[in-house]
Amino acid sequence: MGFYETRILPRLTDRVMRGGEFDRLRARVMAGLAGEVLEVGFGSGLNMRHYPPAVKRVLAVDPAALGRKLAARRVAASAVPVEYIGTDAQALPLADASVDHAVSTWTLCTIPDVGRALAEIRRVLRPGGTLHFVEHGRSPDAKVSRSQDRFTPLQRRLAGGCHLNRPIGQLLSGAGFELTRLDTFYLAAPRAWGYTFEGVATRPARP
Repeated sequence: MGFYETRILPRLTDRVMRGGEFDRLRARVMAGLAGEVLEVGFGSGLNMRHYPPAVKRVLAVDPAALGRKLAARRVAASAVPVEYIGTDAQALPLADASVDHAVSTWTLCTIPDVGRALAEIRRVLRPGGTLHFVEHGRSPDAKVSRSQDRFTPLQRRLAGGCHLNRPIGQLLSGAGFELTRLDTFYLAAPRAWGYTFEGVATRPARP
């Protein structure tokens, strides 16, 4: 990755993704978490203030080294400890069925092999464990989805590989998760960027 991806983009992401509607959604996504929690795309720690006291530890995964520096103050201010365990959600250094829950907030759009990453998240979740998520992705509106397909190549270059057009619900189901709850809606943003999937996906208790 070049200077823009390593030094500029993490700061832009931290600024754009904080406060307002993003903060409200983060709070909703984090509700009900407890025990050991894996967070993929930890970034600058914008979720930290929303972790419930029942969470014993956050296992953080993120490829951006600068993210740790940006997150340091938020991590220090939280009573929930954070352990950085790696940079790649496609190859998690965790044992099978070793975490209670997982979190992904606006992250699945950027992972190169998202199917592999979801398989890894499912692998490390305990049976009955849940993935709490909020993601933007492919709109069911044909006009909007055509715009998403058209703008995705540019979006990938400007936003660290971000795809506008990934069908998040289908990807989760295809990875073997049960969609316990799924809400879809548009954020107050251009529709090609704003179609949102928010909910909870569960690793089935039985294979």
